[in-house]
Amino acid sequence: MIDKNDITGLILAGGRGSRMGGVDKGLQNHHGVPLAMHALLRLSPQVGEILINANRNLGAYESMGVPVWPDTLSDYAGPLAGFLTGLERCETPYLVTVPCDSPLFPTNLVARLAQALESDDAEIAMAATLEDGVLQVQPVFCLMKSDVLESLVRFTQSGQRKIDKWTATLRCVEVPFGDPQAFANANTPDELKALQQHG
Repeated sequence: MIDKNDITGLILAGGRGSRMGGVDKGLQNHHGVPLAMHALLRLSPQVGEILINANRNLGAYESMGVPVWPDTLSDYAGPLAGFLTGLERCETPYLVTVPCDSPLFPTNLVARLAQALESDDAEIAMAATLEDGVLQVQPVFCLMKSDVLESLVRFTQSGQRKIDKWTATLRCVEVPFGDPQAFANANTPDELKALQQHG
């Protein structure tokens, strides 16, 4: 079994928040606490170390008490830029990523991903949910071996930014989770309202 102390958790809070009107999603209030703090509190017991990837309001994120690193790629290059930043800063054999705007993700997320990664001898394990009978991959909820850094550097240096194109070059396992609502995220003000009603 992979020990949780061998896993660094990364909260992805580096997006533009364009569908949220350009606000910093991770700092939006959810039951009196910033969304990113919910993710931090939920992920902390599941991993050994934790980092936040953010590109603005760094002081606000730093006040959450963990290291904060901006993208090393310029111009808000998307989740892969966050993955790259996390892998470059990660000092453990594994890195797990969660977005800052999904406060309800499973408390056994990392353990389930780690189990699948190990039993399938995969390089990356991604959460997936069953929606209308179709398995929907949740690519920003993923556990990867930290030695995939070299492949990601090559991929992003060639100008590519799509997660699925990169993961297709690796040994990847999808891990089904039963409750799609656990992965609900707040991309828009309405989605944030819906989340708050859900609890």
